[in-house]
Amino acid sequence: MSSTTVAPGTKKAAAKPASMAQALQRALRDAMAEDPTVHVMGEDVGALGGVFRITDGLVKEFGEDRCTDTPLAEAGILGAAVGMAMYGLRPVVEMQFDAFAYPAFEQLASHVAKMRNRTRGALPMPLTIRIPYGGGIGGVEHHSDSSEAYYMATPGLHVVTPATVEDAYGMLREAIASDDPVVFLEPKRLYWSKADWSPDTPAAVAPIGKAVVRRPGRSATLITYGPSLPVCLEAAEAATAEGWDLEVVDLRSLVPFDDETVAASVRRTGRAVVVHESAGFGGPGGEIAARITERCFHHLEAPVLRVAGLDVPYPPPMLERHHLPGVDRVLDAVARLQWED
Repeated sequence: MSSTTVAPGTKKAAAKPASMAQALQRALRDAMAEDPTVHVMGEDVGALGGVFRITDGLVKEFGEDRCTDTPLAEAGILGAAVGMAMYGLRPVVEMQFDAFAYPAFEQLASHVAKMRNRTRGALPMPLTIRIPYGGGIGGVEHHSDSSEAYYMATPGLHVVTPATVEDAYGMLREAIASDDPVVFLEPKRLYWSKADWSPDTPAAVAPIGKAVVRRPGRSATLITYGPSLPVCLEAAEAATAEGWDLEVVDLRSLVPFDDETVAASVRRTGRAVVVHESAGFGGPGGEIAARITERCFHHLEAPVLRVAGLDVPYPPPMLERHHLPGVDRVLDAVARLQWED
C-alpha cells in the first residue's frame, strides 16, 4: 500500500481550506505516526516549530528523541542523518533556508548521493532533506536562493518541488517513504497559499518522477515548477487576450525528469517556454530545453525559450521584483515564438 493510501474503512475527512505549510506539517505528522523510524531534525524544529512553523507541535506529540533541535552546523546535521539512514532510520532533515544548506553540500555529494551506489544497493539511503527555497518573500542575502541546479547536477539524488497544497502533502509522504535520498525543495512564497484540501483524497498521492498538465492548451507549452507555477497560470490566462491558448506543465519532479509528459505536450503545441527563478546561465532551463530539442525537434515551430532569474547573486528585497520572472516577461517570451500569420 502506498504511503499516502487511505486504509479500508477509514473515514475520510471533508476538504477544507488549508495552506501549503499546514499540508507539509500534516505530512510529517502522519509519517511519524505511521512509522516509528521517521525522525525529524534540524535547527529550531523542536520547541519553536521551525522558522516557518512547519514542524509545529511535533515535539509535543512525538518527543525530543524524534523531533530534535540540532546545533547550527549543517554539515554535522546531514552527516548524522547519513548514519541514521545507514542504520535503518528514516531521517527528515530541515535546512532553515536555501543558502544555509551549502555547508552541508560535501556530505550531500560525497555520501548522501553515492552511498547506495557505493554499496551496490546494500545500504539504501532513506533520507529526506527539506529546503525552503526561492524568492518572493523579501528575504535578505542567504535567504532567497534558487539552488535546484546544484542538486540536479548531483547524480544519485531525487529532486522534487511541490507547487500546490495537495502536492505538498502527497510528495512529502512519497519522499519520506522512498529508499533513495530526496532533496525536497519547498517554495517559501507558496507556504501561505491555500486550497480546499484533505489528506484523505485520492489526489494526495503524488508519485516522484511524474509531471502534470495544470492547464491544457494548443498554442504553446509553458514548462515550470514550484514557485513559478502561479506566474505561468496567470500568464496563460492573460494570453487569451492575444488569442494564445497556452498549456502549462508543472514538472513537480526535476530528478527523475518526466520526459514523456513534457515531450507529449510540446509535440501537441509545437512551441515551448521554460520558466524558473533560478539563473538562466547553467540553470535547469538549459537541460530541459536540450531534452525537449532532442525529443521534439521535428515538431518544433520555434526554438525553445527560457524565462529565468537574472544571472546575478540574489538582489536586495526592493529589487527582487526585477529579478524574478513575472507575467510580462513570460508573455514577452511567448510573443517571440515566431508566430506565423
